[in-house]
Amino acid sequence: MTIETFFPYLDTKFSGYEDVSIIDENADRYIWFYLAPIAENNVIVEKVHYYTDLVHIIAERIQPGKMLIAFTMKDMMTIQSITSDSSVADAVNKYNASLYKLASEHKNIRVIDFAHFLDNYTPDNRIDWRYYFIAQIGFNPRLAAEFRDWFTLQIQAIELKRKKCLVLDLDNTLWGGILGEDGIEGVSLGGDYPGKAFLLFQHQILEISKQGVILAVNSKNNLEDVLQMWKEHPDIILKEEHFASVRINWNNKTDNLLKIAQELNIGLDSMVFLDDNPTERELVKKYLPEVIVPDFPEHPYILPVFFRNIIEKYFVIYALTDEDTTKTEQYKSNALRANMQHSFPNIKDYIRNLQIVLTIAEVNNLTLSRSAQMTQKTNQFNLTTHRYMEMEIKQFIDKKDWVYGLRVKDKFGDYGLTGLIIIKIDGQIAYIDSLLLSCRILGKEIEFAFIKHILSKIKKAGLSKVIAFYEKTAKNRQVENFYDKNGFKVIENSDDHKSYELLLDEIIEFTVSDVYKLEDL
Repeated sequence: MTIETFFPYLDTKFSGYEDVSIIDENADRYIWFYLAPIAENNVIVEKVHYYTDLVHIIAERIQPGKMLIAFTMKDMMTIQSITSDSSVADAVNKYNASLYKLASEHKNIRVIDFAHFLDNYTPDNRIDWRYYFIAQIGFNPRLAAEFRDWFTLQIQAIELKRKKCLVLDLDNTLWGGILGEDGIEGVSLGGDYPGKAFLLFQHQILEISKQGVILAVNSKNNLEDVLQMWKEHPDIILKEEHFASVRINWNNKTDNLLKIAQELNIGLDSMVFLDDNPTERELVKKYLPEVIVPDFPEHPYILPVFFRNIIEKYFVIYALTDEDTTKTEQYKSNALRANMQHSFPNIKDYIRNLQIVLTIAEVNNLTLSRSAQMTQKTNQFNLTTHRYMEMEIKQFIDKKDWVYGLRVKDKFGDYGLTGLIIIKIDGQIAYIDSLLLSCRILGKEIEFAFIKHILSKIKKAGLSKVIAFYEKTAKNRQVENFYDKNGFKVIENSDDHKSYELLLDEIIEFTVSDVYKLEDL
């Protein structure tokens, strides 16, 4: 089939028809995209079995550090005169199952469900027979723009790029009616329409919160009324404990959003705000343009389709890590830590009281996914902002470079894997390629303990020099002088780049503060 029409915006080379004899080793990524042929059923089955074998051969030939994106197959046109004949469907299903099995065996393979795109169109719209007969184009080129947008979202999911926080209004958003006027008994939630639409909406929101999306409330309401609603309404699904941050007051909603972002220590561009009131939406769009503010549906029966689109545009992710499933608890614990800080006269006493335990360990197959996720999502404390996929980090490890992760926990809970350092080793010199910490653990001087411990390991390994870099971005200004504070000397300096060196022979030892308990695994 001809597919050039659907990838014109990428710097892409295409194979010949069914010619995969040459694998360009200079490519950054590979895309495997085969449609079921349009032919007699027995020919389709034979071809699909051939493609099933062929993709296994290709998977073995591609370098482990290069990503292979494989589309599932969809039967575009089978003439089914015998309804009990499932031979084509069986072959396609076997092919698709083989892709997912390959992905489970090879960390560099990602599978995209092509049926997810085609299911938006009727069979008659999926193929334009004029283009098929003239140019062997297997599905309708008029769908190219929609395909491009959809494929872009799939790549963002693979690269673990999604919004972090869903901020919700309450009245006429999570339930029908105005709580302060209608009372608990008068709002619509559960029961008949429209209450059942809002009930399903809450169930859907709860589901994505289990998948690592932080929930917050931004509502003009009486706090006492909402607390009573959360406690007493028999059909309420989303309650106070499901929200990492709650702003229920009569303040400007833009101010509330700023405080939510500050409390959670996330950027405004990480937030999606849902509100039924068009005036409130326009104010947020005007004064906080970084926040995504979708138009809310006028009728509750549109909510399922509306929310599906919200998920697909902003919250899709290819796979979850352990840290994703506990996001709400982590951010609520952070709020407790912040409140406790005010009761201590200095930062040292505050940190000591937290009883922080730092665990530093080599990244392995179990922590690869989370490590890659951090390189993709961490912006504020990130010295170089190099973005890596799992297989690329695995390449560092295979080349005997150093890749260490940092886990942090304290008396309030476990932050999980929240720090990463990647060090390239060349003879007697260690080059710090990446150093990053999640924003959740900042403000406790953990970054200084982490780097000092790593430098101590480098010195004990007999290396003589450390070279480090700072690459300026729009969001990492706070770490511009991090290496200066840790004894490194600037050897190159420009507007957006600094290079540093640290001569280990001139340093006797690196001392980590005793306010932390440190475990080196």
